[in-house]
Parts: sequence; C-alpha cells; structure tokens
Amino acid sequence: MPAINTNTAANSAVRYLNINSAQESSALSKLSSGSRITSASDDAAGLAISTRISSDVTTLQQAATNASQATSILQTADGGASNISDILARMKSLASESASGTVSTSSRAYINSEFTQLTQEIDSIATGTRYSNQSLLSDGNTFSTGVSVLVGSSASDTITIKLTSLSSSALGLSSSGVTTQAAATTALGTLDSAIDLVSAARADIGAQESRFNFSADSISTQTQNLQSANSAIKDVDIAAEQATLSSAEVKTQAAVSAETAANQMPQYLLKLLG
Repeated sequence: MPAINTNTAANSAVRYLNINSAQESSALSKLSSGSRITSASDDAAGLAISTRISSDVTTLQQAATNASQATSILQTADGGASNISDILARMKSLASESASGTVSTSSRAYINSEFTQLTQEIDSIATGTRYSNQSLLSDGNTFSTGVSVLVGSSASDTITIKLTSLSSSALGLSSSGVTTQAAATTALGTLDSAIDLVSAARADIGAQESRFNFSADSISTQTQNLQSANSAIKDVDIAAEQATLSSAEVKTQAAVSAETAANQMPQYLLKLLG
C-alpha cells in the first residue's frame, strides 16, 4: 500500500545498506590485517584454538633458544675438558720420563716443577671454564647436581645438564709428584685413571650435546607445524575475501541506488493530491 507517512521501501533499503556496508568493512578489515579472525565474533572457537597455538609457538621459540644456550654451555665445558686432557697427556709424558732409571735426581726436580705447574693449571682451567659467570668444571659447580633446561611447550619437557668436576683433586692429582722414580711410577697409574675420568666426562658431554641437537631439530619441526596449523585457522583466504568484498561493494552500491529511488516515492505520491 503506497503511503507518505512511512516509507517502507526506504527503510528496507537502509537496512540492507547497513548489512552490505558491514560486510564490506569486515572484508576490508580482514584483507588489511591478513587475518580471518579480526574479532571474537568472527570465529570464537577458532580464536581460542589459535591463541593457544600461538602461545605454544612462542614457548617453543624460547625453548629453541634454551637448547642453543645449553649446547653452548656443553661446548664450552668440552673445550675446557679437552685442554685438561692435553695437559694430562703432557703430565703422563713427564711421569714416564721421571720413572726412567736413567734420569738423575736433579733432573727429576726440574721435571716435577713442570708437573706441579701443570697440576695447578688443571685447577685454573677447571675454575676458569665459565659460561655466564658460572664455573663449569670446578668442584661443586652449579651443574654438578644437574640443571633442568626447558625444551618444549610443557613444564615437563626438560633435559638435564650434568657436568663432572675435573679439578686436580677430583682427578686424584692433588698430591701427585714425580720427584722420585717410585713416585713417578705411582703417578703414571693415577694419570691413567685421570685420563679415563676426563674421557668419560667428555663422552657424557658429547652425549648430552647430541641430545640437545636432536631436541633443537624437533623443536624446529614442531614450531613449523604449529605455525602452519595456526595459519589454516587464522589467516585469511585472500581470493575468497576479495570476492566477498567485491560482492559487498556491488550490493552496497545497489542499496544506495535503491535508497535514492525509495526516497523519491513520496514525491510521486504527492502528485496524486494535485
């Protein structure tokens, strides 16, 4: 029924204009942000899942840093242990020389002087091998009882770093000397045991380092897969959203035209009164 008091056609056109304009704004927002979910109302469940995945990715990225730092700690410790191993080899050579019956007492004193200095150098290396101002190879070092490193998205995803003390006392060398042939012979046995201890410590360090390397690879794979899953949930489909935007633009233009035509209808009805 034609009427001039209520323009139903104009009201309907305005309603669709608002709907189409909202669709156009939403599409523009998604295209400009690159995200399919720009507000919780777009996909409440998807937003919740995406938020959890994003937090896991952030945690894994930090875990990757943790694993890298742990590897650096182990490499530093292994470098110190390698130097100590070289010193022990030299000390064994000195002990072998002193154990020979062809060496004079005065010569043994000179040999023992170097032997003692090298023993002290072992302690210097054990104390001076540090990471972030923490001694790694000294007696009672921070890592001697084990330090847990987070390498995952859960608090239970940890690997423990444990380092053995390689000081002269820990190696049984603190009271060793080569001033006599008998003492040198005893020192040879002690040095063999010390070399075995250092070799075992380095093997353990290498095993831990290998584990952290594999853990780092696993973290990288997990991060990549989670980012891919998050992309499927959150990232906008550019082609589909562009089609939605084009459709909304056309419908908005049509609604504007319809609104213009509807507003002219009362003017036409007034002519009936003439």
